[in-house]
Amino acid sequence: MTLAYGTRPVLQGLSLAVPAGSITALLGGNGAGKSTTLAALLGFVRVQRGTIGVCGTDPGAEPDTARRRIAYLPENVALYEHLSAVENAEYLLALSGERHHRAAITDAFSAAGLQKQAWDQRLSGFSKGMRQKVAISVALLRQVPVLLLDEPTSGLDPRATADFNALVTQVRERGTAVLMVTHDLLSAADVADRIAFLEAGRVTDDVAASGPERFDVRALHARFQSGAQGSTT
Repeated sequence: MTLAYGTRPVLQGLSLAVPAGSITALLGGNGAGKSTTLAALLGFVRVQRGTIGVCGTDPGAEPDTARRRIAYLPENVALYEHLSAVENAEYLLALSGERHHRAAITDAFSAAGLQKQAWDQRLSGFSKGMRQKVAISVALLRQVPVLLLDEPTSGLDPRATADFNALVTQVRERGTAVLMVTHDLLSAADVADRIAFLEAGRVTDDVAASGPERFDVRALHARFQSGAQGSTT
């Protein structure tokens, strides 16, 4: 697919498929087109050429239908300072038309590594990592076929990142298609089935996990550094 803002091309022949029951990590430097890719999938921008589909629905033509099939975790989640963690989860799930018992919400908090004493505290006293755990829990409670993650491990310590990877693996096992935009190569190598590198609006490399080591992290790091420098120059 191809998309431009005015005369400035952003996506240039981007081709990417995320099958059900798989995790694809999309890596790229600033300006590579990662945010625009997510915006197109969510129906906030429309491609000029090519096709884009979310479970068979064009998000540019039918954004509401496409978004009902997507759980989206942005890098900076807008949560409500005056509400507790449980109340935030209940409210955000209700906005998406879902209802979950408190036990299901607190189970998700536990799995995400949010301590029990924080569940009924107002978010005004939460760190960025704690807020991210609340948002991750809400996204993972959504029973939808597609999960979009924008820098999901931002602000998380190594233990919380490992907890997150375990959660995403569970989501994949229930058949969800997961697209994770990230700069965290190590986390991507731990959890992804494929790692794709985005440069100047197109996928230049697409590497599948293979063998007990899954990925050659050293080679991927060199590749990512090369691509990131190219995108920012």
